[in-house]
Amino acid sequence: MEMASVRGSVPSGRQAEARPRNSRSAAMSAGLARNWWVVGLRGLVGAALIAAVLLLPRPTLAAFILMFTAYVAADGALAIVSGLRAMQRGDVWHTLIFEGAVNLILAGTVLVWPAMAAAAFVRLLSAWAIVTGALLLAAARRLARSYGRWLLAAAGFISGAWGALMAAVGPTSASAPETMGWWLIGYALPFAATLLVLTGLLQRRHEQSSAAAVSGSA
Repeated sequence: MEMASVRGSVPSGRQAEARPRNSRSAAMSAGLARNWWVVGLRGLVGAALIAAVLLLPRPTLAAFILMFTAYVAADGALAIVSGLRAMQRGDVWHTLIFEGAVNLILAGTVLVWPAMAAAAFVRLLSAWAIVTGALLLAAARRLARSYGRWLLAAAGFISGAWGALMAAVGPTSASAPETMGWWLIGYALPFAATLLVLTGLLQRRHEQSSAAAVSGSA
């Protein structure tokens, strides 16, 4: 009987440990949902990059480098804003802040070395995409499933996979500038689309939570 009671207490102990983790994840997810519009802006910035690449009258490598630098800087600033706004309410989203910092470091590197060759730019982009993809995958672990964990993980996978492909079979110095443009679209299109879908889900969850809070206080 004593052994049975001990064995029976093990699952309940594990459940007790899981409850604080689940409540922490729910609180952090709600914090990110409150800032759904920042995630949406990141998706719109990606859409703006696609439009800029397609509408560029005379594509050159220098133009694509400057375009992507502007995109990375804007996306990094928004990632930092998203993480800081969540932290104001006590939610820990360090991974988003780290991702934004990596973006700004890349943008600063390109501004310091604007005349870099295509090969150097490709290596820099592939390393950036893999690192930021890993950070997004780490951030996805903190997001509850009902708040779109798989979407944030998909964004991380897209970034990491694109970076790996860029390093393996990306443009070379002999490639036409248009090739670089299509590679940038190949990154921005699925990444922006995933963030916009995540934005819709986060907005809906935030509205549901707000409605529940209002009905509960009535």
